[in-house]
Amino acid sequence: MEPVDDWRSAIAEAGELTGPIAAAIVEAHGDRGQRAIEAVGEGRVKRYRDFTVVVGHEDEYVVEDGECTCADATYNLDADDPDERCWHAIAVDVADGLDAVDHHEMWYSEVREFL
Repeated sequence: MEPVDDWRSAIAEAGELTGPIAAAIVEAHGDRGQRAIEAVGEGRVKRYRDFTVVVGHEDEYVVEDGECTCADATYNLDADDPDERCWHAIAVDVADGLDAVDHHEMWYSEVREFL
């Protein structure tokens, strides 16, 4: 199998997460890529009317326009490098490409009150 240069385009073309695409995600993003793939596989990317949320191990994180509310995105990533992203934001990209987002017809801001 050929190596994958651009995993986002490859997902869009294949419509599925193949071994080479998964390898390209992990190669590009390391552990963050692996965690993103696991989150998508476990159905932890949820889209509400107002936000897309990724359910992490300790909290839920809002991802909007590629930006995430997690501490990793806030403190560890280079804001000037668009390829450096937290696993929550990568998971949203993967889930969107696979049409694997769990859609909820409600407002997250209202749901969050009950969590």
